[in-house]
Amino acid sequence: MKVCESIEQSSISARPNFPITLSKLYINGEWRDSHSGKTFPAIDPTTEAEIAQVAEGTVEDVELAVKCAGTAFAEAWGQMSGHERGEILWRVGDLFLKYGEELAFLQAKEMGRLFTDSMTVDIPHLANMFHYYAGWASKIEGSVKQTTKGLHTYTLREPLGVVAAITPFNFPLILSISKFAPALAAGNTIIHKPASATPLSALKVAQIMEEVGLPPGVFNVVMGPGGTVGNALSTHPGIEKVAITGSTASGIRVIKDSADTLKHLTMELGGKSANIIFADADLDVATQTAYDGMFYNKGEICYAGSRMLVERSVYDEVVERVRQRALDTKPGDPLDPNSQMGPIANKSEYDKVLSYMQVGQKDGARLVAGGKAADIGTGKGYFVEPTVFADVDSEMTIAREESFGPILSIIPFETFEDAIRIANGNQYGLASGVHTRDIKKAHKAAARLKAGTVWVNTYGHFDPSAPFGGYKMSGYGREQGWEALEFYLQTKTVWVDLS
Repeated sequence: MKVCESIEQSSISARPNFPITLSKLYINGEWRDSHSGKTFPAIDPTTEAEIAQVAEGTVEDVELAVKCAGTAFAEAWGQMSGHERGEILWRVGDLFLKYGEELAFLQAKEMGRLFTDSMTVDIPHLANMFHYYAGWASKIEGSVKQTTKGLHTYTLREPLGVVAAITPFNFPLILSISKFAPALAAGNTIIHKPASATPLSALKVAQIMEEVGLPPGVFNVVMGPGGTVGNALSTHPGIEKVAITGSTASGIRVIKDSADTLKHLTMELGGKSANIIFADADLDVATQTAYDGMFYNKGEICYAGSRMLVERSVYDEVVERVRQRALDTKPGDPLDPNSQMGPIANKSEYDKVLSYMQVGQKDGARLVAGGKAADIGTGKGYFVEPTVFADVDSEMTIAREESFGPILSIIPFETFEDAIRIANGNQYGLASGVHTRDIKKAHKAAARLKAGTVWVNTYGHFDPSAPFGGYKMSGYGREQGWEALEFYLQTKTVWVDLS
């Protein structure tokens, strides 16, 4: 599945609308108010209006969720056969297709993702993810080892236990399911802490898990601030693993908080991905692909190709092509099928993106498109213009730090070695892109780039079978593929004396 591909949309509602009915915590198969009774608002970034009051979890709520998830692991889910778990997970995938429009609507309302993108990309991918891991659930095996004569030695692959999933606001469904599906297939139980900006889609997922008949306690959702709920999950001795997608700073906090209990960790963190365009590339394809790889989902993507490296001989032409595409991209209501870019997900991110636009200009980069807030005619919403900076130096802030918004830095280079040096000269290593007609050059670049994913003459392809994760400060561990299962299992070696 490619992030920017389009499929037949004739079955998509022109203007969907669903009631917002879910707002409570989901613990042990029950919908509960917070222990404190406190709530917090869910805000529509398109209108800046409150759309729901959502239960704000506490340490006590986490304690209850851990207890119930531990019981469910010991007495139910962890004791099921892989075949049984696989059958249930397959049905979960089917329900994501059934409720696709509602899930897409919720993402549009709570974080501004284009409804059409959710329907054509997210929903099929979510169903595929559960179907893929449903197949793996019955294929988790150990092996017999040839050791000393008279001894029978074998390994068992066992689930860890209770897993905490801490997820961000930018792809609230995809980045959650990439944790849930392998964790459940391996036999673990889950406590999910979604981003405070995106609780509504998370609660719909809980409702799907309830409908499919997961035993109580197997899947739980506790909303609330990271400093409270996230910290409680990271420090709790009953949690065996934390899987987080978030900023590098958030990942470091989880690592520190979890150190005393030596938890298993998967860290999918920040990025400042380099997208290299060589002079021999097909510039029509390369500029369109690289543009989409940056501005898709309003740039709120961890793998965004936010550093476009362009060979000097075609630099001016590429800058102009990208500038024109930015000028032609119109922000709008994410529920409008004609919109090309939705609002920034929340006010704090909106302010941060605007500040990076100002920093880029202050540092001397050449602004060629955008650079300010956008007005879609309502006077409301966290909309910004797709922004392109040219003549960026690698030491500028906008070339070093993750702005997490629609801000592209274009950097010229002279030689192959120059391109690789610039691309690798950053603290992050989540993803990268290479555009060239020379297949030898492409393979050579892929081998040299310090990034967990390299896309060649494309950008943003994902599939449940293909692992994804980072190098350097972009984290460790992998999501998707059979490789992800390894991070939700542990190995036991058994020795039997046959004498």
